[in-house]
This record gives sequence, C-alpha cells and structure tokens, in this order.
Amino acid sequence: MNGLISLVGSGEYLSVMNDTDRYLLDSLNLNGRKPRVACLPTAAGREGAGSVSRWLAMGVQHFEALGAEVSPVRVIDRATANDPQWERLLENADLIYFSGGDPGYLYETMKDSCAWHAAQRAWERGAIYAGCSAGAMILGRRMPSFRLAGTQAGFGIVPATYIVPHFDAIPGIWKPFLFGLQRQLRNGECMLGVDENTALIGRLGSEWVVKGRSEVHVYTRAGKQSYSNGESLMLD
Repeated sequence: MNGLISLVGSGEYLSVMNDTDRYLLDSLNLNGRKPRVACLPTAAGREGAGSVSRWLAMGVQHFEALGAEVSPVRVIDRATANDPQWERLLENADLIYFSGGDPGYLYETMKDSCAWHAAQRAWERGAIYAGCSAGAMILGRRMPSFRLAGTQAGFGIVPATYIVPHFDAIPGIWKPFLFGLQRQLRNGECMLGVDENTALIGRLGSEWVVKGRSEVHVYTRAGKQSYSNGESLMLD
C-alpha cells in the first residue's frame, strides 16, 4: 500500500511543525524500532554547499529530537541523484523528506533518477513522502512558476493540477496569476493552496487531513473551499 503524503506549505524542520511531524512518525507501525528518516536538500542544490549543509543539519536535528534515526542524503544534482550509494538507504527509509528551494531544479534533478525510483519503491511499500514548498509542488500535474509567470510539468502523483505553497504569504501582485491558473482548470481539476506552517496529509484514494497553524485551500474552476487544522477532505 502506498504510504502517506505530506504536502507542507513552509516550516520544514522548525519547531512549529513538531506536532505535524510527530503525527507522521506516530502513523508508522514499526514494532518498537526507531523510524528511519531520510532528508534530501535537493531543491537547494544550486544554492551552494553552505545552504545544503544547513538544510541537512536542520533535518537531522529536528527528527532526532522527535526520536527518529536520521540520514542526511546529499543528493544535489543529477550525478548524486544517480549515485548508487543512496539507493538502499532510500529504499529502506520510513519517511523521506524533501525540503524547499527551486521546484523546477528539483523536478529536473530527480526525474528518472536512481534516487527518485528508490524513493518511489519505499513509498509503494508504505513509507511516507513529505515535501515542503518545492518538495510539495513537484507532486502536482504541473508547477506554477512565479518567476516566469507560466507553468511546467510535475510528476502528477497527487490528483491536483497545481500545488501552491506559502499560499497565505503570496504578494498581492501575483493574485491575477493565481486567478488565471484557476480559470484554466477544467471540470474535475483542482488547485491546492497550502498556507505557511501547515500541511495537507493523506493517502491516494483516501481521506486527507489538514495539520498546522493555518489553512489549505482547494480551488476549482467554480470556486474555493478552505479547511483548517483537523478538518478532512477528499481529493480523488
């Protein structure tokens, strides 16, 4: 059975997400052993070694404090994404976490890579996929690009045309762009807006629940519905 997916608007590895990440870890049935967490800073791969190391250190500190066994996975480009040293580690992870950065770079780096296929095998056997900001965006059918005022392909794993993080913090100047994306939606399609310090957690074909400080917004061509902490919804 495919594992849970956590779409995070912002706040990865910060104390504001402790309850949300504890909820993820508590959902695992591990017969008493520590959960194995793999943290990938791939979306920040072009930001330099200092940024990558900072994300890795934050991930290790955060999840170790929650009682997990944590592996920093320095997959930052196509070469490291295809390095076989990471395959077994990712296949055996219980929770795989992609932190934020550049969604287009993350998608192009992971697409058809050994690391991505290993992560998918873990998820297919029940591991959790958690993605913050860029890590969430790549799971939609397409990704909005605010810099280019356009869209590009995503993996299409979550049944949403677009997944937009930091939703409550998007400047007003971009509201017409978001309205345009909404108007492009066809019948049966949706756009998800995930507020900062908030996550939408669920499993394909099942119920999803909102966790965190703010809201998740589901847009269709006809309108919008917002959901707060503890409220559930269906995406399929």
